[in-house]
Amino acid sequence: MCLQGAGAGSSRGSLGSWVRAHLGKAPSGRLLSQGPVGRPPASLAGFLKCLLASVCFSILPDICFSCWAQWQEGAVVGPTEMLSARDRRDRPPEEGVAAELQGFAVDKNFLTSLKGILLETELALTFIIFICFTASISAYMAAALLEFFITLAFLFLYATQYYQRFDRLNWPCLDFLRCVSAIIIFLVVSFAAVTSRDGAAIAAFVFGIILVSIFAYDAFKIYRTDIAPGASQGDQQ
Repeated sequence: MCLQGAGAGSSRGSLGSWVRAHLGKAPSGRLLSQGPVGRPPASLAGFLKCLLASVCFSILPDICFSCWAQWQEGAVVGPTEMLSARDRRDRPPEEGVAAELQGFAVDKNFLTSLKGILLETELALTFIIFICFTASISAYMAAALLEFFITLAFLFLYATQYYQRFDRLNWPCLDFLRCVSAIIIFLVVSFAAVTSRDGAAIAAFVFGIILVSIFAYDAFKIYRTDIAPGASQGDQQ
């Protein structure tokens, strides 16, 4: 019993020393020193901040982390600031979504430019040749279908300016190789299809020759405007 009483007395003594050390004791015997009228004492304000922070961390930890950082800097953070922080957290990221959607916006000026018209014409003629091969010689329609999807991909990348995100790729060189490969493929399949003497095959041959000329003009423009100036600048350096 004596040991228990001594232990209880020491615990009460340690608690009392903690209260006196943190909250202070006025000479008149009051527990808390009174500050200015209408303002809580500094020690009581710190105690209330700790109490409020412990409650907030258990309910809204992500919001209270920012509020606790402001408390450490000496700023006064009340319920209004905490609610505004919660609103900012719950607000949808409108700017990020708008930026992503803006990256896929179609550039109408490109569609009406010379390069856009060339790509649209190549896409339309490739689809027509694919239909002709489907009606006559189905063995050659895979080549036309492949060139259709490749041209569609380049038209999408150029019209949405999405190719600029892949700046490490040499897009003029890739576009030039696309045109050269299409010229070779359509020359081979067009002359192979005309030997069948079928009406749809002859139509595919005619449209194939027209498409080959358009691809040749496109390759010439790419080389003249994009590849040749870069090569000349590299030689000068």
